[in-house]
Amino acid sequence: MAETPTRHVHFPGMDTTVLGADEIIINMGPQHPSTHGVLRVKLHLDGEKVIGSECIIGYLHRGVEKIAEHRSYQQFAPYVDRMDYVAAVSNGLGYCEAVEKLLEVEVPPRAKVVRTILTELQRIASHLLWLGTHALDIGALTPIFYCFREREEILKIFEKYCGARLTTHAFRIGGLQYEVYDGFEEDVKRFLADFDRKIDEYEALLTTNRIWVERTKGIGVLSAQDAIALGVTGPVLRASGVKWDIRKAFPYAAYDRYDFEIPVGSNGDTYDRYLVRMEEMRQSRRICLQAIEDIPSGPILGKVGKVMKPAPGEVYHSIEAPKGELGYYIVSDGTTQPYRVRIRPPSFINLQAFDTMVRGHLVADVVAIIGTIDIVLGEVDR
Repeated sequence: MAETPTRHVHFPGMDTTVLGADEIIINMGPQHPSTHGVLRVKLHLDGEKVIGSECIIGYLHRGVEKIAEHRSYQQFAPYVDRMDYVAAVSNGLGYCEAVEKLLEVEVPPRAKVVRTILTELQRIASHLLWLGTHALDIGALTPIFYCFREREEILKIFEKYCGARLTTHAFRIGGLQYEVYDGFEEDVKRFLADFDRKIDEYEALLTTNRIWVERTKGIGVLSAQDAIALGVTGPVLRASGVKWDIRKAFPYAAYDRYDFEIPVGSNGDTYDRYLVRMEEMRQSRRICLQAIEDIPSGPILGKVGKVMKPAPGEVYHSIEAPKGELGYYIVSDGTTQPYRVRIRPPSFINLQAFDTMVRGHLVADVVAIIGTIDIVLGEVDR
């Protein structure tokens, strides 16, 4: 039998190669520390220059959506914590609010405010992990120690509240799982009081650092038009100059009660994405400072039956997670289990922009570009 001819994907720029040689194809990952998980990137190179790429995913697939269809609404809630496992509180908020919309349940004001505080603390913790590991990828060792110092204080608050540090099952459908512990307000205020100065410390290390600037400015540029066309959301979209934040566009939890700004960039490069996330941490601190001063009294759980049977119908609800728009689409057939659950994870959608961002850059820049997207493979693969 004749052998099937090998197909080669043609990329722009392949016609002009180094010394007339064909393109080089190399694998980065899935066992590579700078791919931030089990991501396999197939790079098509002309010497050291990237002329194309393919992201190969699925190594961490756990069938979360299918599991949802074989669990009750309450039973599935802890599973979402395991998707973006460095922003579990945000995952839980999005899912609970989607089911609450399906059930037409009103969440008590106290629960809304506490949810907002915990979610913004989670945003800060997620950005701190991103900053420390991103800087480490590029060669800066000190920031990860600084970032983990503050992240640890947030995780202590989570642990005191619900007993978990990473996969924090903090919320219940209809409100909160637990009342806040004695001293919760004081712990949050103590953290927030000094955190602004800590952000200044991070910036002193990096913002004007010559090596950091050279490794990030003009690297991985994503125009506003490309970002919108690719469905990119979160800090990656805002760094391209698009002022879009679901907390402002479609307020949820208690965000309509607080004053905060949406930071945006102008160049859409790796440096702008760094600056946007730094300012987002300041804005999260600003939200928490307003919320912690005025936590309403009252119940923490709305009127939700022990057996949840939403009327037949469908709902889509999204929130502004640390990495972008996290959406849940749920179809009810009137039973205790959802008929269909579809999750829109920001890491998965934002990863589409990688090929656009990486073309024309060097292999060393691939590491910086993967880091600047801020992906978590548990969310990409689900």
